[in-house]
Amino acid sequence: GVMGGLAAKVDDRWPSMAAEYRAACRSGTFILGGVLPWLDEETGVWIYNLATQQHPGPDARLDAIASSVRAAIDHARASGVRTIYLPRIGSGIGGLEWTDVRATLETLDRKAADVEIDVELVVVSLPG
Repeated sequence: GVMGGLAAKVDDRWPSMAAEYRAACRSGTFILGGVLPWLDEETGVWIYNLATQQHPGPDARLDAIASSVRAAIDHARASGVRTIYLPRIGSGIGGLEWTDVRATLETLDRKAADVEIDVELVVVSLPG
């Protein structure tokens, strides 16, 4: 249930989401490769917590990124979300090479585009 990088900033911005995240981690319902969707009722924006690593530090796994992003795409599709914005997930604190993560995301994005309801993945770089 530890958040770092952008996730820590999201934690500060939406404390009720962070509380749900920690509770799901403690209860064992949020597991590696899973997604924990959370709706900001005020803005109607979905936030997808992705379980991409088991332990803090350089522990991100490509298979967990693929599984959790795929689950987020499925949820987005069912919820009418057309675009999911992602940071360079797993390549900072998580320790993976961005080129490997990008290739994984590009494969998922192509697969998402092959279905009737398209969900686009957009990677953003944030300052700081």
